[in-house]
Amino acid sequence: MSKVAFIGLGIMGSPMAVNLQVAGHQVSGYNKRRDTTGPLVEAGGRRTSSIAEAVSGAEVVAVMVPDSPDVQEVLAGPGGVFDNAAPGTLVIDFSSIRPDVTTALAATARERGLRLLDAPVSGGEVGARNAALSIMVGGAAEDFAAAKPIFDAVGKTVVHVGPSGAGQTVKAANQLIVGANIQVLAEALVFLEAYGVDTQAAMDVLGGGLAGSAVLNQKRENMLTRSFVPGFRIDLHHKDMGIVTTAAREAGVVLPVGATVAQLMVSARACGDGHLDHSGLLRGVERLAGRDER
Repeated sequence: MSKVAFIGLGIMGSPMAVNLQVAGHQVSGYNKRRDTTGPLVEAGGRRTSSIAEAVSGAEVVAVMVPDSPDVQEVLAGPGGVFDNAAPGTLVIDFSSIRPDVTTALAATARERGLRLLDAPVSGGEVGARNAALSIMVGGAAEDFAAAKPIFDAVGKTVVHVGPSGAGQTVKAANQLIVGANIQVLAEALVFLEAYGVDTQAAMDVLGGGLAGSAVLNQKRENMLTRSFVPGFRIDLHHKDMGIVTTAAREAGVVLPVGATVAQLMVSARACGDGHLDHSGLLRGVERLAGRDER
């Protein structure tokens, strides 16, 4: 088992770090904005007060922070991972960021004698807590093999999808699919309610047919009960849709549905819903349909 530094203990990072500790790894956790190491400490892990302290002696460094600038600061900023990790350290970035940023950071890591994998995840808070995440990994095949015990402790579906940046590209596609699914699920629910249908029964039968999906299974209750406690915030999905649309433009690819979903994310944030779970896109559909005061 490995000595692991885990940097970024938010909604996703905290349960992932706990699962690594429970699996037998020795985990030292650090979170910048506030101390969220409680669950990790309760599981037997160690609280640290800086990146340097967390990384000291670590064989593996795991990162789970919100956006590209955060990853750049954690890895390449003053006092960051690159300044403190020993040569040969395996660095796994579980964050969802721009593919070009990952590629540049991987090149810098190699210059420092470090090994960087981009390994964004899908599955939300539920998947993180249940160690059932889908993990799409970019980087060298030998580094992927070395990281397998780490991935197996936090994920269920783990696939090496190509060189550095490939994991982030696949994650962008994932967020395109998930965002579009959530939007059409919200539209379907508003449509069903307009006709007075038993929506619980409708979701049961839709989930058993071709319309069934992981999104329907995981987000139906949020929408039916209008409970949008964040498992994955609209703010973060908005960021991811920005990655999708920017990368598509650079590649000369047209994504008409993706562009629309991206704009609906912008609208949700403008209406004050950015802090809600992304199933809260339902509120935008209700506003457009004049049904938000029901």
